[in-house]
Amino acid sequence: MKKIILGLTVLIAAASCQEQQKIGFIDNGEVSDAYQMKIDIEKKFETQNDAFTKRRDSIAQVYQMEMQSIQQRLGSMSPQKQQEESQVFSQKWQPIQQQMQMQQQQMEQMFRTEMDSVISQMNKFVESYGEKNGYTFILGKNQAGSVLYGKDVNDITDEVTDAINEEYNGKDATKEEATEEASTEE
Repeated sequence: MKKIILGLTVLIAAASCQEQQKIGFIDNGEVSDAYQMKIDIEKKFETQNDAFTKRRDSIAQVYQMEMQSIQQRLGSMSPQKQQEESQVFSQKWQPIQQQMQMQQQQMEQMFRTEMDSVISQMNKFVESYGEKNGYTFILGKNQAGSVLYGKDVNDITDEVTDAINEEYNGKDATKEEATEEASTEE
């Protein structure tokens, strides 16, 4: 009987010595959507896209006006002259269309690159946050269903969102202070 009690005591002692694992999860979409860095980048690109759209639309209006003018003149020309005029018109506008398309592709690529940076920064932050706050695991909840269920007490989405924005805004404040100091010294 003593051996059984001693064995149970050893098992209980061993079980109580195991470290409690701290596990939390975040809703990746919520954190990402509320991350000020992402919001700032989206606002910057929205402004750029609006300017690009206005420029493209004004060029399209000029194109349409010239097209109408040429179409009116083509009716009174010989077939050979019509073809020549149409070719000249196409050659004039083709580089402009290519340039506009290239600019749009460059903007889209820059946007994707900056959004990739946002995801990378967010992942680094969550890793650092987990280490600082003693988490063994921080899981990501998303549409794919990597976390199908979790108790609300383990949902640290709001905490992480607040902390990542605080860090981001702190970096912005530090950059602004350095810029102000540099301009004051000049």
